[in-house]
Amino acid sequence: MASPLVSIIDDDAGMRTSLDGLIRSLGYRAVCFACAEDFLEADAIQESACIIADVQMREITGVELCWMVQERYRSQLGVPVILISAFCDERMQSSARAAGAVALLQKPFDGDELVGFIEAAICRSRSG
Repeated sequence: MASPLVSIIDDDAGMRTSLDGLIRSLGYRAVCFACAEDFLEADAIQESACIIADVQMREITGVELCWMVQERYRSQLGVPVILISAFCDERMQSSARAAGAVALLQKPFDGDELVGFIEAAICRSRSG
């Protein structure tokens, strides 16, 4: 059985590379996308156990993507989405919660905190 897949969506190449290395060091597979549109076109959602997405992206934001993911899997548990952003005010926290994100982490975030959310999200995916 293949290890769980974590989809990383961020328009910052350095952040994608960093997250890719972290995910692989945990023993999971990772796939990276520069924007939500590329992720949706690749249909990677079908195989993803967890999605990590930046909030601030050009066309479709991370919060909008989170809504799309939840809409697609409305009758199921869904694919857990962890949002990351350089700007995390109360309004954004509220938007992320409303969209169903399991977490909104402010960049730079604590790696151990992110790992905890990833592990919990993948456990949730496996039990769903």
